[in-house]
Amino acid sequence: MNAQRAGLIAGLTVFVAMLLIPAPESMGTQAWHVAALTLLMATWWMTQAVPLTATALLPFLALPVMDVMTAKEAAGQYYSPILFLILGGAFLALAIERVGLHRRLALAIIGMAGKSAWGILLAFMIATAILSMLISNTSSSLIMIPIALAVLAAGGVRERETDGFAGALIMGVAFAASIGGLGTLVGSPTNAIAAGLINKTLSMDIDFVRWLMFGMPIVIIGIPVCAAILVMVQKVGRHSFDGKDAQAAIGSPGPWSIAEKRLVPVVALVVLGWLSLPLIKSVLPDGAATDGTIAIIGGLLLFILPDGTGRPLLNWDEADRAPWGVIMMFGGGLALAAGIIESGLADWLGQALSPLQTVPVIVIAIALVALVILVTEFASNVATASGIMPVVASLILATGVDPVLLAMPAAMAASWGFMLPSGTGPNAIAWSTNHIALPRMLKSGFLLDLAGIPIIIGGIWMVSFVIS
Repeated sequence: MNAQRAGLIAGLTVFVAMLLIPAPESMGTQAWHVAALTLLMATWWMTQAVPLTATALLPFLALPVMDVMTAKEAAGQYYSPILFLILGGAFLALAIERVGLHRRLALAIIGMAGKSAWGILLAFMIATAILSMLISNTSSSLIMIPIALAVLAAGGVRERETDGFAGALIMGVAFAASIGGLGTLVGSPTNAIAAGLINKTLSMDIDFVRWLMFGMPIVIIGIPVCAAILVMVQKVGRHSFDGKDAQAAIGSPGPWSIAEKRLVPVVALVVLGWLSLPLIKSVLPDGAATDGTIAIIGGLLLFILPDGTGRPLLNWDEADRAPWGVIMMFGGGLALAAGIIESGLADWLGQALSPLQTVPVIVIAIALVALVILVTEFASNVATASGIMPVVASLILATGVDPVLLAMPAAMAASWGFMLPSGTGPNAIAWSTNHIALPRMLKSGFLLDLAGIPIIIGGIWMVSFVIS
């Protein structure tokens, strides 16, 4: 029996059993039933027993039957303004890929690298991280891995060679794609899902600028730490690599196309809009503008502005590749969180976790981040964020600590998993090159997971202290 079938049966078994067993005296029936739904969805999400998006539909079916809310109310919980941020950001990313602007950026940064293996590795990782702040981490890897393979071939690296610089460079690209995605709210769907759940369950306002303030220090610290770990584990210094020939293989991106020239101002306008959102809000009616508003304005411009060849920068066939499944899954997470609150389960969890009030906050943060990193090694990042954030909200309410000190580290940790080839899209793409030895990937990923605990907590707590 494979993990998917085991998860399907186990989830249903626990769900039905909890529905048949009376609720504990300290918990209401509605809260007990929503707890059963939560365990069912968490099990199915983590084992991928059924498609993630299909699992996200369960709250719409279950919450009305459990008398927690009506079908209309349940359907309404699937909406959040952040959905439009995900959608508009996806349109921009698709346009960047279509016109080739991503490759120009990557080649420009790599072209500034030195001839040393360390310099080339760091340049590749920085380029990948920057790309991953604008487009998905999987797309960043798909862009950068072929360039990395060309550089390795030009430097004399044989096919299937895993020692030294070969393994370090390929893993570096994959790991940097995941780390870079933490930098912005649009860098990964997981970020937007986590931010939306934080905003809903804790009544906070995690917008583009605030996420950027917390995410960028983690990227800035995480990339060189990751590079150092890879250099150590792969023993890069013991293996020769011809950086001069490799640098020549990078090539030139060629002249700017009309499409690129017209897309750059759109991207710049959107980023400027995100950064200027507080000022924009001050001159518009309350609630009129969000990060999603800015993203959709940019997205609409892509369908209007011509690319110089008689067609717009983006047409609908290309835009239809947007992550609709992720958007629906995000809605399912929001609906589940609403059910947890409305049923009284959140209050019950808060009371159950109240003894943690006597535990130092730093100890709670370390345990929480370590747990989330462990879970995300075996479950999808999106599923981890969707399942863990409502519980984190209850933990925060129980302990009374500053929500940022626990919610943001948990949100970042949901995307910090590096050990397994199947753990993330970038890891799987890197593994397919045959330049990675599994034992060294496990060791590098484990060390990076451990390093992530102080990096995530330290970075977020430092920024929180500065801005408070």
